[in-house]
Amino acid sequence: MIKIYRAGEIDNSELLARTEMPSDAGEVVSKIIADVRARGDEALREYNKKFDKSELPLEVSADEIDAAYREVLSENPELISVMEEAAANIRDFHSNQKREGFEMKKEGGIILGQKVMPIARVGLYVPGGTAAYPSTVLMNCIPAKIAGVEEIVITTPASGGVIKPVLLAAAKIGGADRVFRVGGAQAVAALAYGTETIPKVDKIVGPGNAFVAEAKKQVYGQVGIDMIAGPSEVLVVADDTNRPEIVAADMLSQAEHDKYATAVLVTDSSKLAEAVAEQLETQLKLLPREEIARASIENNGKIIITDTIDDAIEIANEIAPEHFELCVDNPFDYLGSIKNAGSVFLGKNAPEPLGDYFAGPNHTLPTSGTAKFYSPLSVDDFTKRMQYSYYTDEALGAVADKVAVFAREEGLEAHARSMLIRKEDV
Repeated sequence: MIKIYRAGEIDNSELLARTEMPSDAGEVVSKIIADVRARGDEALREYNKKFDKSELPLEVSADEIDAAYREVLSENPELISVMEEAAANIRDFHSNQKREGFEMKKEGGIILGQKVMPIARVGLYVPGGTAAYPSTVLMNCIPAKIAGVEEIVITTPASGGVIKPVLLAAAKIGGADRVFRVGGAQAVAALAYGTETIPKVDKIVGPGNAFVAEAKKQVYGQVGIDMIAGPSEVLVVADDTNRPEIVAADMLSQAEHDKYATAVLVTDSSKLAEAVAEQLETQLKLLPREEIARASIENNGKIIITDTIDDAIEIANEIAPEHFELCVDNPFDYLGSIKNAGSVFLGKNAPEPLGDYFAGPNHTLPTSGTAKFYSPLSVDDFTKRMQYSYYTDEALGAVADKVAVFAREEGLEAHARSMLIRKEDV
């Protein structure tokens, strides 16, 4: 049974508690990375044979990708149609994120500016097996394409050498350029350092298990990464006008991800709290993944009762959830009060799965409270910014003494001389 608290009775450590996936992967991952750096494709082929029982070529051919798309189109044309519509929604939303550079001209011949440029090559890690999500392919590929990334490379584990056709279909719809049959920490290492077959990328994005997350940590600095995502989480703020079966269903939509996921309800209604707790028990029995969802609800889930919806939002801001459902009749009245959340779902008709698959905003979101300082994956994640400055002789002469004063305050005489030596020639 899910735990129910009154706001004043729950201490801060319990309020902010997150369940982290246990991992002692550090040493194992460091050895894998070193092995891939030393032996390249040979190491990757050995790992594929050991973990995926695959001896197929590392790269998936264009013909294989096209065949997979045709297979899905033939067997499930509705799915292809839905994926293409979802891709259009994702593209439409993210197109609004694209930034332009700027240039400013100041008096005296000074020109300052900033260029926004795409990252040249990006690697997307896509989980395989039971966690094979074509939606993640779309959510990562499409912003990269909008940003202007020259080459998008996908790596994904392939049991028996077989990648689920729907993943390859999503790669085609999303605009990926190359796909490789490699998973785990070894795939991250290959993307970070390059091998004979897999090109070195400039940034690695995408979710993965504990070994993939650890590998991303270890290669950061060699390449950029998007984020280290923790277990999925949803927080629902709801008043007594909500149907408890709907609130429970929304909470379970996250709980079924894995046993470390977190589902929280914050409400100003004791009646709703009790009814949702009962509905969770009823609906858990209907789920194919009941064991996973039950572990999530019983170990990590909680219901918190507050005096007002404003109090509920204040608690939500402290928790800073990945997904925040605001289930009230006039949600825009409260939007300005929401400060910390990965993605906000407003009203009673915007359940979190709408964002996972279809609405358009990205579903790669900050977890574990990092929404206090981090943002959803966006076009910005696939760009870099470069500044530039230009001064005429006269403009430099006017400020050389000022810069020298600053430099000498910091004990950097060579900096000062770099300015003043030019002034002598003005």
